[in-house]
Amino acid sequence: MTEREIEILENFKAVRENIDRAAENRKENFSDGLGVSLLAATKTVPAEDVVFAAEHCGLTLAGENRVQEFTAKYDTVKPHLDGYHFIGHLQTNKVKSIVGKTELIHSVGSLHLAEALDRAAAAQGIVQPVLAEINIAAEESKSGFLPDDALHVLDEFDAFSSLKLCGIMTMGPADAEKSALRKYFRETYQIFIDFFAKKRHNIIEAVLSMGMSDSYVDAIEEGATVVRVGSALFGKRNYL
Repeated sequence: MTEREIEILENFKAVRENIDRAAENRKENFSDGLGVSLLAATKTVPAEDVVFAAEHCGLTLAGENRVQEFTAKYDTVKPHLDGYHFIGHLQTNKVKSIVGKTELIHSVGSLHLAEALDRAAAAQGIVQPVLAEINIAAEESKSGFLPDDALHVLDEFDAFSSLKLCGIMTMGPADAEKSALRKYFRETYQIFIDFFAKKRHNIIEAVLSMGMSDSYVDAIEEGATVVRVGSALFGKRNYL
């Protein structure tokens, strides 16, 4: 086994131990019975590293931020995963490259994008699962639905016959202090509960995707059901 493979193995073990501890802490505060899934954020990660993690570390979910990278890795990594998700910003002119290939799109942050996805899915005769992105801190630099509008806007997804709204996603401010970040996670969880409590007849298990390498423990303790972890699993990367 190479040094790189040993590093990945050790990283996965450490992250899973952290997830298990956070999930136990979460049970003290929540009674919703929802579990926690690890999604490996694999932006710039070589396909062979993703395959190794799937075969030797128990990885079942991975997600890409870029359409080009998603399509380039797809044939190599998809057969080894239960789910290959799209988690990054998505432009409307690229939806046809994603729809029908990914099990879940995490980043639907506008009704304009939802309309484009709905048309693309309808053209294929499929229903595409998606998450609505909530801009929980109302940052001008980020896409997503504002928290004050969220419950009303989420209801509008019912108009899209070829989309299935399976939950919500958020990204806290990168420079937020831990206490502030936990507050944003807590507020997102409340939106999640307020909306999906009345949708249980349509969704078996709703998804709340929040938390990354530097915040996944806090996110789990505040209610996340999916955490998107990259550098904590694969090491720091050059994103240029």
